[in-house]
Amino acid sequence: MMNKDASIALLLEQLKEACPAGYAAAMHIKFTSPKHLFQGYRADWIDYYSKHALVLHDPTVHWGFENTGSVRWSDLAALDGHGVMARAAEYGLVYGFTAALDRHGSRSVASFARADREYTDAEMQEISAILGLLHEATFTGEPLPRKS
Repeated sequence: MMNKDASIALLLEQLKEACPAGYAAAMHIKFTSPKHLFQGYRADWIDYYSKHALVLHDPTVHWGFENTGSVRWSDLAALDGHGVMARAAEYGLVYGFTAALDRHGSRSVASFARADREYTDAEMQEISAILGLLHEATFTGEPLPRKS
C-alpha cells in the first residue's frame, strides 16, 4: 500500500501530465485560505499573479467559491471585468477549466490549463476525478457523521 505522501505525489504527477500549461489546486479552503496549495504553473505567472493580487479579481476563483462541478474558462469571459484571463493567456494559459468540490464539509477549488485547445468533456471528467482523489488524500479532518 502506498503512503499518503507518495499517493499525493502520484496524483500531482498525473495533473502535470494532463495539464501542459499547468494547474493550481487550493485544497480544503477555510474562509479564504487553503490547507494545501499545489501549483504547477510557470513561476513567472505565479509571481505576476501574486504581485498584482489577481486572486481578488480572478473569475475562476469567484466561480469556485460559489459553485461545484466544472466550467470552461471560455464560459467565464463575461465575469472577467479585470482582464485576468487575457493576462493569463499571455503566459500560455489560454484554454482551461475550473473544478470545485465540497465533500466532508470541506471545499477544494482547482484550475487546469493548456495553450493549444479546449479540454474535451472526457478530459475534464478525468482531471476532475484526480482532483477528487487529491481532495480525499489531503483530507485530515474528521468526516461529518452520516445521516441515518
